[in-house]
Amino acid sequence: MRPIETRYARSGDVRIAYQVIGQGSFDLVFVPGFISNLDLQWEDEGYSRLLKRLSTFSRLILFDKRGTGLSDRVDSRHLPSLETRMDDVRAVMDAAGSGRAALLGASEGAPMAMLFAATYPERTRALVLYGGYAHFHKWVMPPERLEAFIETVETSWGTGATLPNFAPGRVDDLYFAQWWGRFERLSASPTAAASLARMNAGIDVRGILSTIAAPTLLIHRRNDTRVDPEASRFLARKIHDARLVEIPGRDHPIWTGDVDRVADLIEEFLTGQPAVADTERVLAALLVTRIYDTAKLGDRMWSERSQRFQETWRLLVGRHGGRVAGTQGELMMSRFDGPARAIRCAAALRDAAQQIGVASAQGVHVGEIEMRGAPAGLTARVAMQLATNAGRGDILASRLVAELAIGSGLHFADAGRISLDELGEPLPVVQATSEQHLEPACRPKPKAMEPAALTARESEVVSLIADGMSNAAIAAELKLSEHTVKRHVANILLKLDLPSRAAAAAFSARHAGPDGP
Repeated sequence: MRPIETRYARSGDVRIAYQVIGQGSFDLVFVPGFISNLDLQWEDEGYSRLLKRLSTFSRLILFDKRGTGLSDRVDSRHLPSLETRMDDVRAVMDAAGSGRAALLGASEGAPMAMLFAATYPERTRALVLYGGYAHFHKWVMPPERLEAFIETVETSWGTGATLPNFAPGRVDDLYFAQWWGRFERLSASPTAAASLARMNAGIDVRGILSTIAAPTLLIHRRNDTRVDPEASRFLARKIHDARLVEIPGRDHPIWTGDVDRVADLIEEFLTGQPAVADTERVLAALLVTRIYDTAKLGDRMWSERSQRFQETWRLLVGRHGGRVAGTQGELMMSRFDGPARAIRCAAALRDAAQQIGVASAQGVHVGEIEMRGAPAGLTARVAMQLATNAGRGDILASRLVAELAIGSGLHFADAGRISLDELGEPLPVVQATSEQHLEPACRPKPKAMEPAALTARESEVVSLIADGMSNAAIAAELKLSEHTVKRHVANILLKLDLPSRAAAAAFSARHAGPDGP
């Protein structure tokens, strides 16, 4: 996707950053929640996925509210009213050449969108309110909780400390938690964030709800951790002919959780047609592999073993008919056409990890994923959660994997259930059982391995591997680049059908004669 151009609209003395994407037949203005950053948020797969979906059927207009992201900051001594902030929507629409638009208000953006619809009915095509509310203290935080939240903002802003307030289901996702800290820092300063929270505390639009005439869709997660679902139920009673849809989940941001479900609802409401099946998504088995250090190795040794495992991972994924799909922090993702191949590859990776000297834990799930790019969405989150829950050497899978693998010769045992916010009920989990069950299915009869299959240079490399030398040391010894040595190592493992450098070293020792291998 080409870089999105950021422009600025003037609203009084303030400049508001905005972006426009998509070429749909009508305009859709996204009014964001507490904080945002137009540049940074595209890094998040959920945000990117949601907005790409919305831009397939609309001309999507995005902006950072005053005081956040790329827009001008506000004077904490003179906080703007909701009416002033609402008028920023009008300024952005004018700058983007939009005479009339549908508005998507998320969280704190919902009251702004409602006020705009009541003030400018002739410019409001329709209204979509996600996780919205009419009165802050009644449905978001009472005054005492607000003060505690502001104290957290003032003392810990930029560390990701607010994540439990917005998306508790992602707290254990180390990569996302670290990214959330950056999101805080680049969206607002601690002082600005505290000022925004105080501004939001004054929100009360209950008096204008009966004047909203635009068709309205309300979406709310049933266990929303930040905004009480009763807030949307109240809106459904007060806004004429508003339709409320409650969906599973507790994480609050619109771009977390099952964003495809949210996009489907919005598309059908605004276009009058059910969402078209996405041809860029395919059904696949997703394997997530996690390795970790149980022996408390030094940084250098762990780095070398981790690198060796990643080389082996790529090799074994290809050998089992899969494709490397990307990494996310310590998690390595690969995709397969069927669950049996994914399980067999997981068994081979478990054995390779043991030989290299690292611990592995893996998860497998079947579902729709993107054909291109790193997997995102519900399928990926389930597989990652399974890998996170798995113990050392475990291969956990959803029960669906076991059902689809019937007849493959693989065996599974019940392993309880896991809970995920987007799922309506806990997901049944199975464990791929003991090695004797997996061995016949994933290990063909070993091929005879002959040293003669190696070139002279590869023989030198395997001999140095047996001496315990790292790739960098081998490169220095043979006066080669480290990249060339990596390629030689990969070729050696492929030719000899070996899973790891450790196995190559053992092979070299077995075949060593008086003059070496």
